[in-house]
Amino acid sequence: MFDKEKCFIIAELSANHGGDLKIALETVRAAKRAGADAIKLQTYTADTITLNVRNDHFKIKQGTHWDGQYLYDLYMDASLSWEWHKPIFELAKQEGLMCFSSPFDKTAVDFLETLNVPAYKIASFEITDIPLIEYVASKKKPVIISIGIAGLEDIELALQTCRKAGNNEITLLQCTSAYPAAPEDANLLTIPDIKSRFGVNAGLSDHTMGIEAPVVAVALGAKVIEKHFILDKKIGGPDAHFSLDEKEFKLMVDAVRTAEKMMGKASYEMDNKKKKSREFSRSLFISEDVKKGDTLNEKNLRSVRPGYGMHPKYLSEMLGKKVNKDVAKGTPLSKDLLD
Repeated sequence: MFDKEKCFIIAELSANHGGDLKIALETVRAAKRAGADAIKLQTYTADTITLNVRNDHFKIKQGTHWDGQYLYDLYMDASLSWEWHKPIFELAKQEGLMCFSSPFDKTAVDFLETLNVPAYKIASFEITDIPLIEYVASKKKPVIISIGIAGLEDIELALQTCRKAGNNEITLLQCTSAYPAAPEDANLLTIPDIKSRFGVNAGLSDHTMGIEAPVVAVALGAKVIEKHFILDKKIGGPDAHFSLDEKEFKLMVDAVRTAEKMMGKASYEMDNKKKKSREFSRSLFISEDVKKGDTLNEKNLRSVRPGYGMHPKYLSEMLGKKVNKDVAKGTPLSKDLLD
């Protein structure tokens, strides 16, 4: 699914559609302009994700941006019309973007299958929904799972569920399920640990403000970056406050791509650039005019820049030797000048 040579960057539409299909479609175009590889949706209705109940169990009170709202009202406001999925998928294809989604129940999976979705994302808060993961995995398409609320046992169970269904195309995303997330809670060193511990692709679903975390994540081996994307923060909505607009997202993409170039490979080879740069290193030069038969000493032979003479490691060995001809100051030392 993913290019092994570069990080796969996902623009998360989430609730950033403003309840308007035109905004959703223009967001797809903007994501392409910003350099995303994919646009990701969320497929649910308020009724498939919660209950329309007005008691304290269903009222948000966790110190979040959404405190005071009932879950049903939040999801009514945030959900993306299922009727809009097809035009969004079609436009994404025209733009050369992969389009896929996070389903939140089996009916969403069935619906997404009708759109020939190329992959599935299990949202952070759904990692405990083992029946959903089992059903998604059974479709034999790549599965990306955020581990924001998961303990080790949750992750192992989710992986076991996918593999039991015969699906080994799994990517785990380090994620801090806070909106926004504080930098000190990012724990990006989890990314290389995911790869070594679980033997799967690792990445980052980032909720921090700014673009630094994805760049660091790539340096630590992330192969997938997911970041909330909004056409214009003036649109507002539940996720606007921690989403990147087109300009910010483009800066992130550019920074990630630069970081990838910087990573390169472990190399000690003397390539042409290194060889050229060595011209500025030190080497042995005649530092005073000398006559034929003169003895080299610390005054008339020095280790200086540039690097056209003998290696400085030969300095002590050359001291005391005689020159076989007159040699001008500034001549690089070579063995043919010596008796």
